[in-house]
Amino acid sequence: MNALHQTSARRQFLGAGATLSAVAVAMLGGREALAQGAMGNVAKDVQILNVALALEHEAINAYQLGAGSGLLQKPVLDVAVLFQSHHKAHRDALVATIQKLGGQAVGEKKLDDYAMALKANTLKSQSDVLELAARLELGATNAYLGVLPSLGNRDLAKVAARLAADETMHYTVLVSALGKALPTQALSFGA
Repeated sequence: MNALHQTSARRQFLGAGATLSAVAVAMLGGREALAQGAMGNVAKDVQILNVALALEHEAINAYQLGAGSGLLQKPVLDVAVLFQSHHKAHRDALVATIQKLGGQAVGEKKLDDYAMALKANTLKSQSDVLELAARLELGATNAYLGVLPSLGNRDLAKVAARLAADETMHYTVLVSALGKALPTQALSFGA
């Protein structure tokens, strides 16, 4: 996924997320009882969740590329592996939800495809790897936050907020590791 396609996928997720049904969000959060009796467009939900899943696949592979690059020093490498494990948990939740909805989960591409799309050949330092990861995490933060306004049920909103919180935590840690200032404006995420 090149940078243009990546931005397009995030916009598609944000735009489609506004109509993600209560059924899909409840199932994503492991709240199947809450999904009972709720109405939703299952095909559209599967499509939206697959966009989110594609972004999680990309994050997992970006961290794999960073970890395998030899550019990350030990403490940073440990954090990258931890963040990758978070994205794997997000992926697993998305796949399970898509399957419960009767859909087909989008597959993961080959690592080489992600390397090309993310221009891994341009990564020459630990800072380069962290910059890439921070950019992807910020995009994921904003994508998940974009879903929140459409959710009227607090339990459903909580699921999306927890995903956004993970991405925000990742972004904040990465920016700090780069020695960059955190956003100075309040309400700087999700805009």
